[in-house]
Amino acid sequence: MYGAKLMKYIVLVPDGMADEPIEQLGGKTPLEVAETPNMDYCVANGLLARARTIPSNLAPASDVANLSILGYDPHKYYTGRAPLEAAYLGVDLGGDELAFRCNLVTISDEKMADYSAGHISSKEAAILIAELNKELGSASVSFYPGVSYRHLVVLKGGQNMQDLLQAICSPPHDILGQPIKKFLPKGKGTEQLASLMERSKSVLAPHEINKVRIDLKENPANMIWLWGQGQKPAMPTFKEKFGLTGAVISAVDLIKGIGKIIGLDVINVEGATGYYDTNYTGKAQAALDALKNRDFVFVHVEATDEAGHNGDLRMKIATIERFDKMIVGPVLEEFKGRSDFRLLIMPDHATPVDLRRHTADEICVAMMGYGIAKNGFSAFSEKEAKKSDVFFEGHQLMDVFLR
Repeated sequence: MYGAKLMKYIVLVPDGMADEPIEQLGGKTPLEVAETPNMDYCVANGLLARARTIPSNLAPASDVANLSILGYDPHKYYTGRAPLEAAYLGVDLGGDELAFRCNLVTISDEKMADYSAGHISSKEAAILIAELNKELGSASVSFYPGVSYRHLVVLKGGQNMQDLLQAICSPPHDILGQPIKKFLPKGKGTEQLASLMERSKSVLAPHEINKVRIDLKENPANMIWLWGQGQKPAMPTFKEKFGLTGAVISAVDLIKGIGKIIGLDVINVEGATGYYDTNYTGKAQAALDALKNRDFVFVHVEATDEAGHNGDLRMKIATIERFDKMIVGPVLEEFKGRSDFRLLIMPDHATPVDLRRHTADEICVAMMGYGIAKNGFSAFSEKEAKKSDVFFEGHQLMDVFLR
């Protein structure tokens, strides 16, 4: 049986927080160095474990990992990243439509200089996406604006649709500093994708927004990058699967899209940016408010992942500490001493600062609350978790957490 009456279940996910030992830190990880008294408290008063959120034969991507955490086996339910984002944007994909994630990126000397075009503002990006739709859109190609650098392209019909599903498309954050030529879409029928990407240069480069960005010494959004393709997924709702009502809180369309598809209420928090300056305190308060009339809340914070992709060690440590103080802290303050809750804290995957990309490494898990026995640890870190003999396959963890 899932979800005892009156119990509250909280899942806190610092995206990409896990890392690898760094020479500059004396062989420690950012999580080991950061001051995390609240996460350490959870470990000392609960369970420390390991989990594998990236199943075999799948890429170490946030969509795969977060589906796992929510209890959905990616091997069974994953159809691509873009369809999940489309769901939140209100783009109802037809059976003959294929969605692609469309990053606004910065290309310099034909290399991937910036996967986010300087974390371009949503206002600037919406204007550029509208211009792309005007110049490159058609009855079979549509552009949809998202948040900051994260957008969507939908392709309709065509005989090569199944071929495009199998196309090899590289995430731009995995190829920073590398020549883009060898990472352009590969496979049968991908000429259309490569053509759209190439043609976007002539639309974006001369745009007034990019001229201003260059004058301000900001990275211009001078090309689109297509990846993460897929068709509309079919999944049971969270309530059908676990019998609980719930909500999801995130600044990222991907996570909000997953939430919408599985029937969780999507709560938008003012000032939640998906970057270092996100509204941590607002997210924590929104989570506590959500639990007043719901059983379950899933809080996702992107900042730690962005620091990893940027290779920014200082900010990786800082965002971990902010997460601990401003997200975990208020939740503990509300529930410490109570017996009507369970709390789960885990990164979705690792984004090592030195690599600047996701890896499929096992990640550490902290769980505390009603019915969860201590297993003798006192610190939340990758090194400590490796000593634990408790291990979960990612998509099976939610079963354990909710029972």
